[in-house]
Amino acid sequence: MKTRITELFEIEHPIIQGGMHYVGFAEMAAAVSNAGGLGIITGLTQGTPERLAAEIKRCRDMTDKPFGVNLTFLPAVTPPDYPGFVQAIVESGVKAVETAGNNPAKWLPGLKEAGIKVIHKCTSVRHSLKAESIGCDAVSVDGFECGGHPGEDDVGNWVLLPRAAEELKIPFVASGGCGTGSQLVAALAMGAEGINMGTRFIATKDAPVHQNVKDALVAATELDTRLIMRPLRNTERVLTNVAVERLLQTEKEKGDKVSFADIAAEVAGVYPKVMVDGQMDAGGWSCGQVAGLIHDIPTVKELIDRIMSEADEIIAHRLKRFAA
Repeated sequence: MKTRITELFEIEHPIIQGGMHYVGFAEMAAAVSNAGGLGIITGLTQGTPERLAAEIKRCRDMTDKPFGVNLTFLPAVTPPDYPGFVQAIVESGVKAVETAGNNPAKWLPGLKEAGIKVIHKCTSVRHSLKAESIGCDAVSVDGFECGGHPGEDDVGNWVLLPRAAEELKIPFVASGGCGTGSQLVAALAMGAEGINMGTRFIATKDAPVHQNVKDALVAATELDTRLIMRPLRNTERVLTNVAVERLLQTEKEKGDKVSFADIAAEVAGVYPKVMVDGQMDAGGWSCGQVAGLIHDIPTVKELIDRIMSEADEIIAHRLKRFAA
């Protein structure tokens, strides 16, 4: 299947694996790229530019296909070494970067000069237009269904995607709630050029996370995610567990007086405990509503092949029946 996204990133299938903390290691990115999608290494998970450079090298030993790096720009008292991370990406020869968080304008000149294609993750049309105006090559339009941070507008993809199609000139992919071939077809019908999947890729044999995490996703339904940190306007969709319900109770009791310190025990330093050690009640970890569509743990190749086969079948046969 050829779309503007497959042509932009020189990949076979219009499927991107989004950046995921403590999931986006070389094994994950290489598996997706080898299966014809665009695998993404999560930059900040690596901790330092030197470790990111080493992870990129490790990924290159696993695949000769294109892959990218995610860089999430976050406000912090002591920010990560973003200049170092950008330099490591440029010097490594990676040709695709997924940016997220704050406006990436400051870093675009260096990335573009190196011939790197940039796709920015956005949760609204206005942010997507801003990304287009500063020179991003593509946008990942994140609907309210997504795991992680869905923004504060609460607009689902059923409306967000066609709105993006009305406004954008650059190509965009649907992100949030994606996991099946029928959703790929729907996204294409609404103007997207592909899909970005996060949560669905965690429940694969290739994902370098604890088996408890994969089993939890198979067991979960579309009703098992919660929105935390809403009072702080830093909303995150996570899989519910004991710690998450305790956090929500704290937010309810403290109301608009809640602070990050009040909930830090349930959100700070959680990812290694969950993804590496399999401590499923350690705290809140990002999970999309697509959990309700996860019923098995295939290899990444089996998953992508299934999605593309289902999409081709729908386009060639089911939809053809409705043509006049």
